[in-house]
Amino acid sequence: QVQLVESGGGLVQAGGSLRLACAASGRTFTTYYIGWFRQAPGKEREFVAIIRRSGGSTYYADSVKGRFTISGDNAKNTVYLQMNNLKPEDTAVYYCASAGSFMPTWEYDSWRKYDYWGQGTQVTVSS
Repeated sequence: QVQLVESGGGLVQAGGSLRLACAASGRTFTTYYIGWFRQAPGKEREFVAIIRRSGGSTYYADSVKGRFTISGDNAKNTVYLQMNNLKPEDTAVYYCASAGSFMPTWEYDSWRKYDYWGQGTQVTVSS
């Protein structure tokens, strides 16, 4: 199993920045990707970004492209999500998730393809 713990959420004004962290433990060598999703009240879970553990390739949802950056530190088994120019519509609980097998690009946003999830961290952006 893989355990994931998110941190770094909080309250920030529009235009501000936050950096989320996702610390992985357990059988991390089985991890192929780490992804970030978010879920706002009354809305479906939404894909945000993903990083491939080997090689570090990344992919973003259009809604965050150019504002968010995902990065990884394999030595620390930690993935980061740097969020800049935050908007009120970014308000949500942010979750990281791991996937243990290869996925084509068009499956990145399918939360059912991910095996393990963290407990989430709240991000609130005030206008």
